[in-house]
Amino acid sequence: MTDNEALTEDQVGDRVAGLLLAAGGGRRLGGRPKALLEHLGHLLVEHAVGALRAAGCARVHVVLGARAEDVRARAALDDCVLVDNPDWEQGMGSSLRAGLHSLTGTGARAALVCLVDQPGIGAEAMARVRGAYRDETSLVSAAYAGVRGHPVLLGAAHWAGIAATATGDRGARAYLREHEAEIALVECGDVARPYDIDTEADLVHLE
Repeated sequence: MTDNEALTEDQVGDRVAGLLLAAGGGRRLGGRPKALLEHLGHLLVEHAVGALRAAGCARVHVVLGARAEDVRARAALDDCVLVDNPDWEQGMGSSLRAGLHSLTGTGARAALVCLVDQPGIGAEAMARVRGAYRDETSLVSAAYAGVRGHPVLLGAAHWAGIAATATGDRGARAYLREHEAEIALVECGDVARPYDIDTEADLVHLE
């Protein structure tokens, strides 16, 4: 029997923690941290946390880096665990390592990892990926027309291996490539748009 078969929906929510990577400094956006950009009347970090909550994640850890104190002061993140990444300038890999480390010992069996600069990926796509959780060996990824993207669900059995290979801006990419045969793909192209807010031109996506 898998964890999913044995647990209620609320218990699965406790086992699958939301992990939001929101530490980037927005170098190609003139140094504007992406967490502090606004979309639909909310900061991007608030938008992403709300989506994770709506997707069923009872526990949400948010990794902060660039202008972390401003994010803490301006964003409504009272119910989140805020994780400081002093090495955020080294890239997304350092934030993923910090976030996974923060979940160690919490009882979480998997992390649903989302990026703060992808507001086109909302609660429905996150819930689909979360719903594919089976146990701590799970590896699940959203797919868009069959191409792997975010969010990704990383079972706790994989965290040490991911942390060992997460360098620069690669995140979990190298580990997932090595374990591609184990990844369950969940098509989300009908409910989400996986664009990134990386450059000035991408700001057209924000409302």
